[in-house]
Amino acid sequence: MFEFDQYLGFLAFLTILTIGFWLMIFLLTFVVPYWLIGNLREMFKERKEAKRAQLEE
Repeated sequence: MFEFDQYLGFLAFLTILTIGFWLMIFLLTFVVPYWLIGNLREMFKERKEAKRAQLEE
């Protein structure tokens, strides 16, 4: 069915596909939400400081 080099190529393909799949799962469930929440926090903090500075003037 497969020669040995074809078998190794198939295993390399499956390995790369699996690594890519788990990397995408990790990025979509941890990294992207962490980035978005941190970005929103900073934005609200900057707005709050701007309001506070405006009220002090």
